[in-house]
Amino acid sequence: MDGMKRRPAKKRPTAGARPPGKPRKPSAGRRPAAAGGASEQTGERLQKVLAAAGIASRRECEALILEGRIEVDDQVVTELGMRVDPTQQKIEMDGEAIARPKRIYYAVNKPEGVVCTARDPSGRPRVIDLLPPDLGRVFNVGRLDMSSDGLILLTNDGELANQLTHPKHGVEKIYHVQVAGMPTPEVIAQLKKGVYLAEGKAHFEHVKIKSRRKKSTVLEVVLDEGRNREIRRLLARVGHKVQKLTRVAVGPVKLGELPSAAYRQLTDAEVKSLRKAAEGVELTPRPRRRKPTGSRTSPERSKRDGASRERPVGQGGGPRKAGRPAAGKPVKKTAKTAAKNARPAAAKKGPAPRPPMKRKTIE
Repeated sequence: MDGMKRRPAKKRPTAGARPPGKPRKPSAGRRPAAAGGASEQTGERLQKVLAAAGIASRRECEALILEGRIEVDDQVVTELGMRVDPTQQKIEMDGEAIARPKRIYYAVNKPEGVVCTARDPSGRPRVIDLLPPDLGRVFNVGRLDMSSDGLILLTNDGELANQLTHPKHGVEKIYHVQVAGMPTPEVIAQLKKGVYLAEGKAHFEHVKIKSRRKKSTVLEVVLDEGRNREIRRLLARVGHKVQKLTRVAVGPVKLGELPSAAYRQLTDAEVKSLRKAAEGVELTPRPRRRKPTGSRTSPERSKRDGASRERPVGQGGGPRKAGRPAAGKPVKKTAKTAAKNARPAAAKKGPAPRPPMKRKTIE
């Protein structure tokens, strides 16, 4: 028995295992992929377009789609996940065309005590309540906690809002933060290098001391991502409690002198610069004018002087040192030059000594 070779035991298939060569069945909860692949679809999701048009909330618009009340290009849509272009396609609900929403962009100076949420069961004031109610459905780009104030953008452009808030695009936000105590250079360097939080390592893209007070310091902090209360938690880890936090810029858009709880509409140039910042296009700064150094010489005079230096000596009256004759011209000797050459060398070194002064005697 010991010399006999044993055959390896065959593995029995487990219950529910897929036999080899048989294709995998899609799970019941998984939606079938659209024709052409999801990567080829462009535009926004249909429920987002309906919600942006003010039909209802996004969840309610999903229910309208499943009920078969929405048509796109005269075709009834009953499944979620369809992407549309509201500027090119015809969208109807119950046979009535949906107006194409106009993109709007606003900057708001959010005061403390206002929340950045669409719905608040506690009934606290919302940042969207600071805008006129006839603007339709808008939402804030990113968030500021209730204890913070400063610049926040509101729009109905979901694509741009997603680009501005997604960490992979790296759109910078600038904050002025007043902290307790006096941060040392070692603490500033540690904040730039990174501090470990519960979800991982986080750091400031840039931080510098803006001003100092008796018992506090104002820092200028730059972030290119937005975690929940990231600035407060980072500064608390290094021993400096945040006393006041104000956002002063989102990308190229600045808070400026906008009063608290006030709003203004973004210009076309600001919207264009926001799109470039979201796409990672670096905005080129204006070149600084260099101060002129040396003598103030006009370009025409410098050109004439340069041309005169290029002329050969003796032709055209170029600049020559005094005492040297032009080439090919004889030197005329005069009585003045002969007397000058006849002086001894010692006399040329300095002025002649003065005669001694005669003293007057008083009788």
